[in-house]
Amino acid sequence: MSKSVLIQGGTVVNADREFRADVLCVDGLIVGVGEQVREHAPRGCTVIDAGGQYVMPGGIDPHTHMNFPFMGTTTVDDFYSGTAAALAGGTTSIIDFVIPNPQQPLMEAYRDWRGWAESAAADYGFHVAITWWDDSVHRDMGTLVTQEGINSFKHFMAYKNAIMCDDETLVNSFRRTLELGAMPTVHAENGELVYLLQQEVAKMGVTGPEGHPLSRPPMVEGEAANRAIAIADVLGVPIYIVHVSCQESADAIARARARGQRVYGEVLAGHLVIDDSVYRDPDFTKAAAHVMSPPFRAKPHQDALWRGLQSGQLHTTATDHCTFCAAQKAAGKENFAKIPNGCGGVEERMAVIWDAGVNTGRLTPSEFVAITSANTAKLFNIYPRKGIVAVGADADVVVWDPTGSKTLSAKTHHSKNDFNIFEGRTVQGIPTYTVSQGNLVWVNGELRAQAGAGRYIKRPAFGSNFAANALRAKTLAPTAVKR
Repeated sequence: MSKSVLIQGGTVVNADREFRADVLCVDGLIVGVGEQVREHAPRGCTVIDAGGQYVMPGGIDPHTHMNFPFMGTTTVDDFYSGTAAALAGGTTSIIDFVIPNPQQPLMEAYRDWRGWAESAAADYGFHVAITWWDDSVHRDMGTLVTQEGINSFKHFMAYKNAIMCDDETLVNSFRRTLELGAMPTVHAENGELVYLLQQEVAKMGVTGPEGHPLSRPPMVEGEAANRAIAIADVLGVPIYIVHVSCQESADAIARARARGQRVYGEVLAGHLVIDDSVYRDPDFTKAAAHVMSPPFRAKPHQDALWRGLQSGQLHTTATDHCTFCAAQKAAGKENFAKIPNGCGGVEERMAVIWDAGVNTGRLTPSEFVAITSANTAKLFNIYPRKGIVAVGADADVVVWDPTGSKTLSAKTHHSKNDFNIFEGRTVQGIPTYTVSQGNLVWVNGELRAQAGAGRYIKRPAFGSNFAANALRAKTLAPTAVKR
C-alpha cells in the first residue's frame, strides 16, 4: 500500500511565485499540484488542512557540522540529533562537511563521515574540504566527483597550523575543481593575520571571549574574500563564499559580480540578527557560547547583509550548525583562542529569517524560499529534485503558519546543546507540519524523526565541457587580443 499525504487549502510558495493549490505526495514524491488533485488522492491518504497557511519546499541548510571533531573535542550534535532538530524547524536537507586532517587521504575521511551520517533523520550531502595537497588529493577529488556525487570542495583560509590552505593549495585545488565541473567554496579569513592578532590581543591582557572579535576584524575577512575571488577569476572557476559576515566581504562579492564573475555568497541566520555585544557579556558561559568564526559583527554589518540578500548579490542562508556545550567551551576559559568555535541554529534558521525578513518587509515569501532552499538546490545541482513544490520533486514540504509564534530557547529546542544563541527571541511564523520523503516528521509540535531515515543525496558535476571552455576562454583571450 502506498504512503500518501494530501495538503489542501494552502498557498503554495515557490521562488518564482505563490498560488493557491493542493499538493499530493505519494511514495516520497510530489505527484500533483493544483486545485483538482484531491480527487486523485489514494484511499487512506493522510490529509493536512493548510487553510490560511503557506506550503513551501523544505529548507536546505548548505552549511552544517554534525559529529565534527574539532579543536580537541567533538560537537554534541551527531547526525541524528542535528537532522532531527532541522526537521523540527522545517529544514529537510543539509549539506555537511567532510574535513580530512592534514595528510589524511580524502577517501578515508569521506568514508568516516558517511559512516557517521548513517543515523541521519533527514536527507544529506557533503562538501569535502581540501586541507593539504599532493597527487593523491588530485586523484581522490576525481573519484569523489565521478563516483560519489560530490560537486563542491571547501577551503579554509583560516585556522593556521590546523586545516588552513595556503595559496598554492588554493590554486591547485581551484584548478582541479574546474577540470571536474565542481565548485570551490571558501571560508574567507586571513589565517596569518588572525594568528598574529590573537597573540597581539593576548599581550594586551585580553584573554576572555571579548578578544575573539578583536582578533578577527572585518578587514581580515574582506582581504581573504578578495584574494579568493581574484584567484578564481584568474582561473575562470565559479566560487562560493561561505558565512559572509561583514560589509567588506559583501562588497567584494558585489564588485566581482558587477564584472560578470560567477561569485556566490552565503549568510548565516545568526549574523543577520545577533551583534558583537554578546562577546562583552560578563558571564563567560554566555559570551563563550557565541564564539564562532567569523564572529558576530557590529549592527551596521547586518544591514549590509540584508541589502545583499534583497539585491540578489548574496544568495543562500545557512547556520554553520556546530554545537559545543558549556563544558567544552570552558577549554578556553583562560585563552579565547582555545574556545571551540561554533554555534547552533539549524532548527531556528527558517523562523528567524521569516520573522526578521518577511515580517519586516525586507523579503517577500518567494524571496524567502529562494534564500532558504531554491538557490541552494540550484547552486549545488539538486534542483528541481529539491527546492521547489512541483510535480516530480521530492516530497520535502513544510506547511508554514505565518501567524503562529514561539519563543526560542535551549529548554525547548531539539539540539543536544545546552545553549541557544537565539535564547528568548520570540518569532512569528513557524512550521506546523514538516514532510520529509513523504513522511510526516513534525506535526504541530510533535517530532516524529527516525534515525537512519535520511538518504545520502548525490550531486552531479556541473559539466566538464563548460569547465574546459571557461578555462580555455581565460587562457586564450590575451593571445586573441594581440593578434
